[in-house]
Amino acid sequence: MLVVGDSLSAEYGLPRGTGWVALLQARLAQQKIDAEVINASISGDTTAGGRARLAAALARHQPTHVVIELGGNDALRGMPLQTTQANLAAMAREAKAARARVLLVGMQMPPNYGAQYGQEFSGLFAKVAQAEGTALVPFLLAGLSEDPDPLKWFQADRIHPNAAAHPRLLDNVWPVLRPWLLSAR
Repeated sequence: MLVVGDSLSAEYGLPRGTGWVALLQARLAQQKIDAEVINASISGDTTAGGRARLAAALARHQPTHVVIELGGNDALRGMPLQTTQANLAAMAREAKAARARVLLVGMQMPPNYGAQYGQEFSGLFAKVAQAEGTALVPFLLAGLSEDPDPLKWFQADRIHPNAAAHPRLLDNVWPVLRPWLLSAR
């Protein structure tokens, strides 16, 4: 399994081995699901960056499954939503052409970006998943902002989840990821 993501998957600001991708590898082993997880995530990456490096990663690792966790930095940089959507769709098609199954991990923007922008941004992940026939986790950070004390889950920058939050991120991905993996057997 190849994970192509940004800082949320690359363990930004965390001790190595405490991010959700590393925890995923441990959970797979614990549940005796034979899968190797390759974390090809880069902090600060955008969908354009992920798209540019995907072909080499597919050729090098030849994954049967690809998890795409990108898009948040596109929005933070004000990139056009159509560009983000086109890049995610192209990545899904490229991974499928390499005979990999695809899981798209969605993101949402803070309310200060405006309701319409936020809805359109979060909705583009579902549009890509439906159009490309991929699995979808609607929102990686689900449940963190709804907590009575949401700041306890984030680093000082209030953007990146802390180590205590990463098991919850994995729990957000797991209900989609586990059956997605097992259905391929």
